[in-house]
Amino acid sequence: MKLTKQLTQLAEDSQKASRVLAELLSKKKRKLLNEVAHHLKRSASQVIKANQKDLESAKQMKLTDAMIDRLKLDSKRIEQMAKAVSEVAKLDDPIGKVLKSWRRPNGLRIQKVTVPLGVILIIYESRPNVTSECASLCLKSGNAVLLRGGKEAFHSNQAIVRVYQNVLRRYGIPKASVSLIPTLDRRAIDELLKLEHLINLVIPRGGEALIRRVARHARMPVIKHYHGICHVYIDRDADLKMALKIAFNAKCQRVGVCNAMETLLVHKDVASKFLPPYGQMLRDAGCEIRGDQTTQKWLPGIKKATEEDWRTEYLDKILSIRVVRDIDEAIRHIQTYGSAHTDSIVTRNPKTARKFVSKVDSSSVMVNASTRFSDGNEYGFGAEIGISTDKVHARGPMGLEGLVSYKYVVHGTGQIRT
Repeated sequence: MKLTKQLTQLAEDSQKASRVLAELLSKKKRKLLNEVAHHLKRSASQVIKANQKDLESAKQMKLTDAMIDRLKLDSKRIEQMAKAVSEVAKLDDPIGKVLKSWRRPNGLRIQKVTVPLGVILIIYESRPNVTSECASLCLKSGNAVLLRGGKEAFHSNQAIVRVYQNVLRRYGIPKASVSLIPTLDRRAIDELLKLEHLINLVIPRGGEALIRRVARHARMPVIKHYHGICHVYIDRDADLKMALKIAFNAKCQRVGVCNAMETLLVHKDVASKFLPPYGQMLRDAGCEIRGDQTTQKWLPGIKKATEEDWRTEYLDKILSIRVVRDIDEAIRHIQTYGSAHTDSIVTRNPKTARKFVSKVDSSSVMVNASTRFSDGNEYGFGAEIGISTDKVHARGPMGLEGLVSYKYVVHGTGQIRT
């Protein structure tokens, strides 16, 4: 009962704060966010100190190396975090835009105008930079945000939110505009998901089990991203030198993120030339390879891929490889096992590229580029609130445009309906 009351009060405070944020002028939001960026850099030592506590606790949790990499903050990452906030500050204000305007025969003038969503609950794991990205995007779009980070990043998240709240206080804006759920009690999520009268949208970011749990219990709309089983297909007409670079980057540049490649598909006509050098690159990087029978022929000694491998988001130094007869088989594989996140083709054939783009229905489809570019910052959004694999108003990397709704404003001169 005490937990329910505490969380309800927090959500009520967020709702009140959202009404203040909805009224903020663009100039004030821009100044506020630039000051947040400045203070994030000034507070780097305190944030790193808090992060060290989390890293110490992580040793007891037996987190994977990839998860620890996602958790770790250093001066360079805090500098990047602050830069992302500054980039969001520069973006056009998404609120108050007239999307469409028209006049009816009776003289009524109707406008479709963008408005904030209200209060957004974000449930996520591990990466503390998500705390800052979500807070900056929500403030810019006039939304209050409730942040429920994972226990592994609790101290880091507290330190980052403290920076935001200190700046909000200086601007006379309610600190409840950016709130961190103050408890790690797992029951808190279930309680929050009942507050549909106070929370307008929930965005879960994390493992599939968490997202399915949220989708099952939430009484408010949910934008989901179950997992990132991303593919790269090396076509028969690929530039193999380019293909090696793209496929290596997609897997190994950073393995513990959702836009990293998990399955490589290779056309049979280029397998003999592509796989041996690529396999050596993976081995040199310490990446385990699992492949089908044909892949095993060209990369002897690797593990045989199972049906489960094609469905697995490893988030680790493991890659499954399959040799396919043609682009149609590659597309069928993606349609069967993909998660509608990000898939890429490497080819010099424009007709083949068009077919891939047309038939692969993922939130991002790449041609001759690494899946690692599927990211709000890389798309020029400043930051991202998450990646939606749903087909709703927001799909793919969610920036400011995914955080607004609209209302109709109707101007009359005394008209009445008869």
